[in-house]
Amino acid sequence: MVMTSSAFAEGGGIPPKFTCDGANVSPPLDWTGVPAGAKSLVLIVDDPDAPDPAAPKMDWVHWVVVALPPAATGLAEGASALPEGARMGTSDFGRKAWGGPCPPVGRHRYFFRLHALDVVLPDLGAARRADVEAAMKGHVLATAQRIGTYARAGR
Repeated sequence: MVMTSSAFAEGGGIPPKFTCDGANVSPPLDWTGVPAGAKSLVLIVDDPDAPDPAAPKMDWVHWVVVALPPAATGLAEGASALPEGARMGTSDFGRKAWGGPCPPVGRHRYFFRLHALDVVLPDLGAARRADVEAAMKGHVLATAQRIGTYARAGR
């Protein structure tokens, strides 16, 4: 599988529009190559550099989307309407929504990972990343990844 975004190049800067310094909407994402046999897709976006890239202490989860249909080829900017059946899990902001980059210091990396699964995960409620990853265990057929970076002005 391959994931792309018209908003930022692989390893490139995420525009402020998609962060706490802008409209804080999710960036557009597209993907191809979902393997035959995939029953659903899971998207997890995290920042492994939190709170400080010089001394990271945790992965901060910005977005969790489960049960994306395998026929889906992407998510539009703002992703206000998910494909039928898809559900959002809970981010580390405590919300079932996109939470854009908002690093307190330094340039952080943001990993957008799309997993193709051989099952549709059950409704996990307000599941956090750990719950979703536990349910995914042994069911991942393929993974696509896109990395973007962001640093707040003057920080």
